[in-house]
Amino acid sequence: MATELKMPALSPTMEEGTLAKWLVKEGDEVKSGDILAEIETDKATMEFEAVDEGTIAKILVPEGTDGVKVGAPIAILAGEGEDVSATAPKADTAPAEPPKAAAAPAPKADETPKAAAAPAQAPVETPAAPPQPAATPRTEGDRVKASPLARRLAEAQGIDLNALQGSGPGGRIVRADVDAAVGKAPAAAPAAPTTAAATPAPAAVSTEIPHEAVKLSNMRKTIARRLTEAKQTIPHYYLTVDIQLDALLKLRSELNKGLESRGVKLSVNDLLIKALAVALIEVPTANVSFAGDQLIKYSRADISVAVAIPDGLITPIIVGADTKSLSVISKEMADLAARAREGKLQPQEYQGGTASISNLGMFGTKQFDAVINPPQGMILAVGAGEKRPYVINDSLQIATVMSATGSFDHRAIDGAEGAKLMAAFKRLVESPLGMLA
Repeated sequence: MATELKMPALSPTMEEGTLAKWLVKEGDEVKSGDILAEIETDKATMEFEAVDEGTIAKILVPEGTDGVKVGAPIAILAGEGEDVSATAPKADTAPAEPPKAAAAPAPKADETPKAAAAPAQAPVETPAAPPQPAATPRTEGDRVKASPLARRLAEAQGIDLNALQGSGPGGRIVRADVDAAVGKAPAAAPAAPTTAAATPAPAAVSTEIPHEAVKLSNMRKTIARRLTEAKQTIPHYYLTVDIQLDALLKLRSELNKGLESRGVKLSVNDLLIKALAVALIEVPTANVSFAGDQLIKYSRADISVAVAIPDGLITPIIVGADTKSLSVISKEMADLAARAREGKLQPQEYQGGTASISNLGMFGTKQFDAVINPPQGMILAVGAGEKRPYVINDSLQIATVMSATGSFDHRAIDGAEGAKLMAAFKRLVESPLGMLA
């Protein structure tokens, strides 16, 4: 029986994506677990895998198509032994003659041609996943129906497949189901609603000036939307402190000597991540998120770290940074940053977090104000450490000083609580052994 392959939801918040590249062509035979296409989401390019065996009868959405809604048909998969020519619909006429296509319940004869004629605007009249029976579907014996990739991801995340409801064909559990299960925990607060007013009309540009018009990627569109929403809906306030770095730099040098045999080299940013995480646990009133009529109070400090990538910005997360050693934070950060630049992060690795840190000091920036990453309640902006005149023990001396600015959501964190957090962060950086105890 023919099956419609639909645009998958590759993250809990995904509503549409770009079909970046097809890795199969019409007439190719595929089996469960084969990679069919690359889908560009708002943060990464991810693989779309087959969950059933069959033959690609028709590709409905050409590669490079933007704005494909989740749940929209993108291809037709013919079942084993099925006549591919009878299954594949024509692009411009309804398949009135072939009885097999008319009898198959998955592709609707009056909807499929429209998807083929205008793939980017394909009407989504059914939910992203077909309705499934309440009981968890099974195949042979007691084996839960799940794709090979979904099984590997569930095992790696410690997720019981029996607890998941499959959204794939026949109720099969696919990667999106596992990603959604992982993403439920950090997504404690609802995202700010998107309104027409959230994105103002672009200002008129002069076409007389030599220029190049660059099409926005999905990531850049998402960045523009989220930052506009953040500044319009979150009442920001800012607190800046100057911090002496000499003790932290000395400790870093000593630790790196001891870690050299293990191939670990701590960065200043690794220590700042740890300091912010410990400060958030010390000041729990700042480790919160505003969620409408609720205030979400976190008992763990998951630090989102801003990483610049070619298409924009992404914030991979160091989970439980308050309890991890500096060497573990350093290794995880190096791995996350490398995979972020390659577009290989999984949604649970960059969605969530309880607070963020953005370090532009490496670019020589002295001080800046960062935009809060909703639904988080604060973000720390770190400037460059530089030699400055500094009063130490009532005498004017030369010290390495860094300016750090916290941006806070006034709906969730009062000014006094934000000041307590900045004071705790300053103390931990200036007396760094305290964060290691």
